[in-house]
Amino acid sequence: MAHTTMASHTVPIRFRRAAGPALGWNNVLMLAVALLDPLALALSLWVIAWWVEGQLTPEYLVLSLLVFSLTLPGKMRLNMSAWKAIQNIVFGWAVMAMLLLFFGHATGYLSVFEPRAIRMWLWAAPLSQIGVYILLRKLAPTLALMGEPPRAIIAGVSEHGLALAKEIHQNPYNPTQLTGFFDDREQERIGDHADFPLLGSIGDIPKYVRRFGIEIIYISLPMATQPRIMKLLDELSDTTASIYFVPDIFVTDLMQGRMDSVGDLPVIAVCETPFTGTNGIVKRASDIVLSILILILISPIMIAIALGIWLTSPGPIIFRQRRYGLNGEMILVNKFRTMTVCEDGDTIQQAQKNDQRLTPIGAFLRKTSLDELPQFFNVLQGTMSIVGPRPHAVAHNELYRTMIKGYMLRHKVKPGITGWAQVNGWRGETDTLEKMKVRIEYDLAYLRNWSLRLDLYIILRTLTVVLRDRNAY
Repeated sequence: MAHTTMASHTVPIRFRRAAGPALGWNNVLMLAVALLDPLALALSLWVIAWWVEGQLTPEYLVLSLLVFSLTLPGKMRLNMSAWKAIQNIVFGWAVMAMLLLFFGHATGYLSVFEPRAIRMWLWAAPLSQIGVYILLRKLAPTLALMGEPPRAIIAGVSEHGLALAKEIHQNPYNPTQLTGFFDDREQERIGDHADFPLLGSIGDIPKYVRRFGIEIIYISLPMATQPRIMKLLDELSDTTASIYFVPDIFVTDLMQGRMDSVGDLPVIAVCETPFTGTNGIVKRASDIVLSILILILISPIMIAIALGIWLTSPGPIIFRQRRYGLNGEMILVNKFRTMTVCEDGDTIQQAQKNDQRLTPIGAFLRKTSLDELPQFFNVLQGTMSIVGPRPHAVAHNELYRTMIKGYMLRHKVKPGITGWAQVNGWRGETDTLEKMKVRIEYDLAYLRNWSLRLDLYIILRTLTVVLRDRNAY
């Protein structure tokens, strides 16, 4: 990080995202991560071409070069769990394969390949990627130790500084040698700081850096100590050490935290919706396309349900209930009527097991979530999404927003027909405050980790959950 001062004007500071793998990785490990995945896809195609065709013909060479180019550099999966990495590989290859098959069929280029070879490669390619991932996971700690590990210090013994030290110490793929902490407080006031010594005060850092050739400095001082931080940066300006801030705002639970700017002024998002910019376009486009396809497929079922409601109990077929939507604005949510009452007041009782208010087919509709099908029209209308936090009755919102911290953050996105909480077993009646708290935790986790892949996963999981769920009444 450069610290530049000019007498005539201030140079605007610009931030950019890291372009490569995690800080501290050496070039050998970075090269292995970048090349092995694309090579696995290309080489698996070569082997199958020799096996089926008896030779490596030009069309296979062209296809392997195309795939290698599209997947270079390889994705960094070492910090993922093994199961999550395998899911990432399979999903990524499925998308790649669909694109290759679509354009190959559209251009006629697919016909030049032996069908058996293509079928074999569709299976062999992800298996080769998984094999490379397992191999790299075994070799990465050894590769990480090649060369001289960079030496680092942390300025400030704080909660986030200690968390950083723990991450550096426990990460087998990060060979950084953390020598210790610097802080102006006495040892007694600081308390335990893991396995790293207190090397001196903040003022001792420049001398220590020059004497021992420290290459990385992490500053985890409170933001309130800005004058002390600026003084430290000035004193370090004649060293070649890389300097990184670990802002103390990150001890809070960020939602979609990211660096942004207003003109030339950098700002940090602390609480933001995931659906800004391109993400918002992707989310809305997927909602429209999927809801249209689903409505076409389920239209006979919806007609049959409507007839069943009309024939078995008096009252409207569609029940519209007020809910809070995006940004807490009121919306009307469509549902097939499952009860003999249409409650929408200040006090609403959630459906319970053997609820006497249920119509003859109401229990079945609620159990199978078929009563939610008209909400796909809400999705097309733009007031709901297919995946998102489930909308609660207005009366429940007003109750729980005062009892659960962060409750209203779920309204930074459109409510969904299904959600992360529902596919994790928190569907149906929430008869205690603790159950509702857990549901909200899942909703907020969805907002922090949203991706189109996660949406598709939730949709697929919903189908299996509905069939075996016992919590919905």
